[in-house]
Amino acid sequence: MTHDSDPLRQYAVATIASSGGLAALISFSETAMLTILGKRSSINVRKVMWACDELTLAWRQEDWGSGFRDTRSPEFLALNPNAMVPVLRDGDFVLWESNSILRYLANRYDGEVLYPRAAHARARVDQWLDWQASDLNRSWSYAFMALVRKSPQHTDPVQVQASLDAWRGFMQVLDARLEKTGAFVAGAGFSLADIAVGLSVNRWFATPMDHPRMPAVMDYFARLKERPGFLLHGSNGVP
Repeated sequence: MTHDSDPLRQYAVATIASSGGLAALISFSETAMLTILGKRSSINVRKVMWACDELTLAWRQEDWGSGFRDTRSPEFLALNPNAMVPVLRDGDFVLWESNSILRYLANRYDGEVLYPRAAHARARVDQWLDWQASDLNRSWSYAFMALVRKSPQHTDPVQVQASLDAWRGFMQVLDARLEKTGAFVAGAGFSLADIAVGLSVNRWFATPMDHPRMPAVMDYFARLKERPGFLLHGSNGVP
């Protein structure tokens, strides 16, 4: 599936016509070569699509994973031996691991506004990116599979409750952080960390369970909804 294919063609024609330059055509072609492999319902694929939109990059997406093309096929395993999505293709360059892809896109395509170069600011973004991928995601995995995916392999009520308890604990950590910043997870400005954490917050509210009152998280969720990328790839009815 191509993202905004007709507008991209219009953009290419307009750019080349106005500049008359081969350089513009080459630049457009390089950008248009971004391909995201993975189904759109995957939370990690949605990270990459949202990041591309924040960076105003042209991209296309291919459906791979459960219900679509098999990630254990030789074709896909040649790209990612872990048989997991997402995978990014940027010309001849192939990259997997969603947060690594976020960092690459920001580094490659002048995304300093999302991923600052200053050491302290960048480290803070990295801290929350890694927290989302490890602590937060691990906590909700069992409960989400049980309550939303209805997985027959995730029916142990003790493990469901343990997962919910851990999830609530980490969300309280997030609430305290957002109360401190009054804005976004890494500080005053929106960053790559908010793409990863924001999608997890959407999943939190979309899971049928008791949600303790967390005012800062609620305000954050409303703040994210002001961003078109979050409405497209985050708060779009998909948990």
